[in-house]
Amino acid sequence: MYLRGIHAEAHIPALQQLIRENPLGILTTAIRSPQHPLILASHIPFVLDVPETADGTLSNGILRGHIAKQNPQAKVLMEAVAARKEQGHDTLELLDEVLVLFNGPHHHYVTPKFYVETKPDSGKVVPTWNYSAVEVYGKVRVYCNSQSDETSSFLRKQLGDLTQQSESLIMGYTGGDKSSPWEVSDAPSPYIEIMKKNIIGIEIRIDRLGGKFKMSQELSKGDREGVINGFENLGTEVGEGIAKTVGERGQLKDSHKRG
Repeated sequence: MYLRGIHAEAHIPALQQLIRENPLGILTTAIRSPQHPLILASHIPFVLDVPETADGTLSNGILRGHIAKQNPQAKVLMEAVAARKEQGHDTLELLDEVLVLFNGPHHHYVTPKFYVETKPDSGKVVPTWNYSAVEVYGKVRVYCNSQSDETSSFLRKQLGDLTQQSESLIMGYTGGDKSSPWEVSDAPSPYIEIMKKNIIGIEIRIDRLGGKFKMSQELSKGDREGVINGFENLGTEVGEGIAKTVGERGQLKDSHKRG
């Protein structure tokens, strides 16, 4: 991802918050396989853990997810684990780095007609696209032995935590005045055990992450106001979301200038 300075977000908690609010990531791997393509990608909902480090500082975090064993990407990951074991390495972690990309909730084409300051003055304007995204790099551990206690324990926690996250944070099912959340225990235990045997768990310890909010920060204040008004006038949820974020990011830009 091209992280142009004016669009880049370096504050780790802000990047982690985008992941939590938009947990459907795109896992991308480049692992050589005799039967499958080199580059593979899958949409996977993730749980983000952020444990404290030994010195008390905030870590980049750990992503947890799972994939169906029928997925070619899962088969490549399992092949890589088996190859490591054949080489005498008693570890579930692979050598190859993986990438996970998370997209923000709103993105949209930006017409030059919104640039109310520059367009009539010089005409030197071109279209663009506004969006926000976070990229994560790290080594992956693969839990694929359905007979092992380690895999069973990982998948039990992963399924429970992902369900709780999705039911409460995404659906808003928190009980009380609202609907009660669905829980894994609501399904028959033998059925869940069958389902667990058909998935693998993945855990990615984040080595580095970066992100951007490309939301018209490079424009003059007048053009930014034109962009905000233009998106608000669309009368759509996406338009409202883009307008709000352009305003917030513009204020951050202006405050940094004053600072």
